[in-house]
Amino acid sequence: MKAAGVIAAIAIALALQTTLARFVVGGTAAVDLVLVAVVYIGLTMGPVSGMLSGTVAGLIQDALSSGVIGIGGLAKSIVGFLVGIVGQQFIMTAALPRLVMFVVATLVHAAIFIGLYMALGLRMFSSPWQAVAGQALGNALVGIVAFAIMESLPGMVERRRVGRRARH
Repeated sequence: MKAAGVIAAIAIALALQTTLARFVVGGTAAVDLVLVAVVYIGLTMGPVSGMLSGTVAGLIQDALSSGVIGIGGLAKSIVGFLVGIVGQQFIMTAALPRLVMFVVATLVHAAIFIGLYMALGLRMFSSPWQAVAGQALGNALVGIVAFAIMESLPGMVERRRVGRRARH
């Protein structure tokens, strides 16, 4: 059941990301929904799930983009694993720690991604940090909203179920 949820989250994030790809800020997408999904999975399910979801989501995202296949997968798998470890060691139930986690995860992902491209001599980035900072804030806001929605869903379903029983 959890695997189906992870697959669905990655599929939805990939579909939305490819649909919204035309909204680009300074060569970087304003929000990386796939990274948001990987961070969410890492925080809620642990380092192994975060790493595996990051690997799968990153490789699929690489295959759908024009870049080198594997760099995004490696960056997202490392971020998913690290987020999972931090999520197990610290209490991440309040909005502020989650916001910080999304910002830091985005910065680490960008450092790995950009660093690998530059180390391999595949692409040069001219001052990408303003776009990365914008993406970090965008990811953090979307991530906080996603957490709020996912945490409120079970209560909404239960209230609806009770309401239906009361009417019958």
